[in-house]
Amino acid sequence: MNDEEELIQSALAGNSSSFEVLVTRYQDRLYTAMISVVGNTDEAEDVVQEAFIQAYLKLDTFQQNSRFFTWLYRIAFNFALAKRRRRRGHLSLDESRELSGSEPTSKTEAPDARMSRSEDVGLVHQALAILSEDHRSILVLREMEDLAYEEIAEVLQISIGTVRSRLNRARFSLKQQLEKFPQWNPES
Repeated sequence: MNDEEELIQSALAGNSSSFEVLVTRYQDRLYTAMISVVGNTDEAEDVVQEAFIQAYLKLDTFQQNSRFFTWLYRIAFNFALAKRRRRRGHLSLDESRELSGSEPTSKTEAPDARMSRSEDVGLVHQALAILSEDHRSILVLREMEDLAYEEIAEVLQISIGTVRSRLNRARFSLKQQLEKFPQWNPES
């Protein structure tokens, strides 16, 4: 039994501090991922909080045939998609620009390199916002969350073959959207 399994078993036995360890372990990673899905920090915070509440309430349904984070991510992802659908007509251009995306930067890089990367990140987030939910979701899971194809298939409840083909189409769509921006420079 690994550490994660022990924490889950302990939480199921009523030890809430074990679940707190799981929350501490995964909250930042889940929050960062949800920002990319919902588009702003406040909603991402709400989604993450709701996901942990649901995970705690339904911990006894976790079958442990996948990693806990994959299961938790699926819960959060479903909440995030539901939130996006509910506010679909209410997203302003300013809200879509609130997408986080500041990348860690090297202290030795040139000042204009940091600005260029920041602009590129902003363009990628703008292009992601234009994509269909299916394409945006799969790109976030693979490229930002670095989930394996098997984990993506589990989260999205699709086959691995569908993951591969959808990911290929999503990358192509993202490239097409980015090429529409005159300031996009794939060489930077």
